[in-house]
Order: sequence, then C-alpha cells, then structure tokens
Amino acid sequence: MTSPLLLNRLRGGLIVSCQALPGEPLFVADGGVMPLLATAAAQAGAVAIRSNSTRDVREIKAAVELPVIGLVKKQYPPFEPYITATMAEVDALVAAGADIVAVDLTHRERVDGLSPAAFVEQIRSAHPGLALMADIATLEEGLAAAEAGVDFVGTTLSGYTPQSLAAPAPNFGLVEQLVAQTAVPIIAEGRIRTPDQARQMIDLGAFCVVVGGAITRPLEIATEFVEALA
Repeated sequence: MTSPLLLNRLRGGLIVSCQALPGEPLFVADGGVMPLLATAAAQAGAVAIRSNSTRDVREIKAAVELPVIGLVKKQYPPFEPYITATMAEVDALVAAGADIVAVDLTHRERVDGLSPAAFVEQIRSAHPGLALMADIATLEEGLAAAEAGVDFVGTTLSGYTPQSLAAPAPNFGLVEQLVAQTAVPIIAEGRIRTPDQARQMIDLGAFCVVVGGAITRPLEIATEFVEALA
C-alpha cells in the first residue's frame, strides 16, 4: 500500500510519462532513450516518472532517484484492455522494481475474465504491499476502483474508450467529480497539453498531474505546430 513518504513526494507535483512504442521516432529496441527523457524531467523538478515496459522501468530506476509508475502495454485481441492487463505483467513490473503499478480498471471485458475488483484482489493477494494506480475513463469506473482498494485513481483513459469518446480534453469535470466523491488520491492524466491546464487540475483538487505527449513526444508536439501553421 502507499507509504506516507511516497504520498508526500507526489503531492501537488508533476509526473512525466516517458514512453515510446514501436514505430515512434524515440523507440529504440535496445533501450537507452527513455532514461534520458526521465533525467531531463528529474532536472526540471518532476516528482515521478511513468514508464512502459520492464526494461524502461529498470533503466529509468538506474538513471534517476524518482518513484516510477510502471506499466506494460500488451494487446490481447479481441479484448480492449492492454495496460497491465494480467498478473503476468504485474509480476514482471514488481520484479523490475516499479514503485507503483498502473493497471487498466475500466469496465471493459478482460482477457482474464475477472472483474476489476477481482483483479485488484488477485494483485493484493500476490503483492500485499504494492501501490496500485487504476487507469480509468469514467466516473463510475473511478469510484469502483476506489472502492476496490487501489491507492490512486488516474483519469488516464478518458477519451480513449468507447464509453468515453465524447469526453472533453482534458477532462476537468471528471477530476472534479472524483475528488468530490472519493478520498482516494486522484491523479489527473490524459490530454493535458499546457502548464495552465496542469495547474487547473491541481486547483480542482487533483493529487498530482501526469503529462506525457506534450513533454516527451516530439512528433506529436511538432505536428501541432505544423498543423497550426498549415
């Protein structure tokens, strides 16, 4: 479960998501790139890093003295959930040294056939002291994840699931509703593009804020400028 020390380190701060998937310019099969982004984030004052894959978790842990939120993105067709979707990914992230493990707790059919609450129970049985972050898309999912006993609820998937496609970007309302209806710390994440938006999330009561693409994905950043000038 979440230690007071970890909570104090994250409170009110910026978590930088350092990720690159195959086919993206910063993805290198041999690794080594994400720790550089994490180092830049650490020097800027970030309070933690969010990272995909056990390799990147290990490399980032070796490069910076910041907590790492680990996840593994793996598709299990035809099932939609792919962020740390099974115990195999959870076990691997724990072995890699992730300080927090992020898992998909949306209300979509899962490859393991478990409900979100049953998945949390399975994780708690295997790793009783593990800090868990629930990646959700809707208010119902967030409240259910909090009830299931996660340590953090993140709005990561708002706008990315069939149930949330109409959600605004970023989803200030979802953060505000979750803060009002649960005592579990809410991590604002998803389509936050500017410092002002991040600040607004904190002002609405978010425990901390995750920003990824606007900081660590140069293709996305450059594309926005190109499209604005077209």
